[in-house]
Amino acid sequence: MAFAQRAGAVSQTVPIDRRAAANLRFIRDTMERAASFTAVPGWGGVIIGVTALAAGGVSFGHPARAQFSVWVAESVLALLIAFIAVRLKSKRLDLSLQARAARRALLSFAPPLLAGAILTAVLYHAGILSVLPGLWLLLYGAAVVTGGAFSVRIVPVMGLCFMFLGAASLLAPANWGNAALILGFGVLHIIFGTVIARRHGG
Repeated sequence: MAFAQRAGAVSQTVPIDRRAAANLRFIRDTMERAASFTAVPGWGGVIIGVTALAAGGVSFGHPARAQFSVWVAESVLALLIAFIAVRLKSKRLDLSLQARAARRALLSFAPPLLAGAILTAVLYHAGILSVLPGLWLLLYGAAVVTGGAFSVRIVPVMGLCFMFLGAASLLAPANWGNAALILGFGVLHIIFGTVIARRHGG
């Protein structure tokens, strides 16, 4: 009977080639996840924060439509800075942006931003501008949380802070919107960008 049990155990043994293939997949996935970690541009986030502080200063005291124009211009500038920062960091660290984890992060990051752009156009044409600061912060935070699932742990934490600030802004008086944008896109970007840069290679 003992011999039969040993024979049954042998028959249930996983083939070594199958186990090796699983190990190789695990190593490959781990390396791709690691690549996405180091591709997060900390100093790029700091620069975006500085430009956001400047945008908030320029738009301070102006009518809502003027503030809207300034912050839309800032969002375009921020996207350009982020693109350049990611490219430069990936080249410096010899990382491919075509890796599966990098593609997943981008695909997860983009939909909330697209939803924000569509809602911005609709609300602007309807003349409802007071909710836009909270909406931008909330959806940007959602984008950072979803994209940050494939990045270092601090990235989704940053996204949650943006979401909390966006929700608070939606409940606050409308004239606090510019201050909320300064605090979010300016101060939070500088704080978290500095931490990411120091802990994760720039």
